[in-house]
Amino acid sequence: MLSAWLVLMLNSLFLTLRLSGGTGSFPKPLKAEEERHYLALAQQGDLEARNVLVEHNLRLVAHIVKKCYPKRRLGE
Repeated sequence: MLSAWLVLMLNSLFLTLRLSGGTGSFPKPLKAEEERHYLALAQQGDLEARNVLVEHNLRLVAHIVKKCYPKRRLGE
């Protein structure tokens, strides 16, 4: 039950990001220095820094979801 909810939420998130403009693909991963900077800010409670980290790691999330949740046909 939880996995179905997770997949549904991730699909909604991906659709929202793809419709929000831009090139229709995920943002490029952050450079190591940028990631360290945003991690430090996020640990201090900066919500915007947390959002930047989440957005730039969506490619990894999509890869894991694709690998761990095989596509199923409707009606199965």
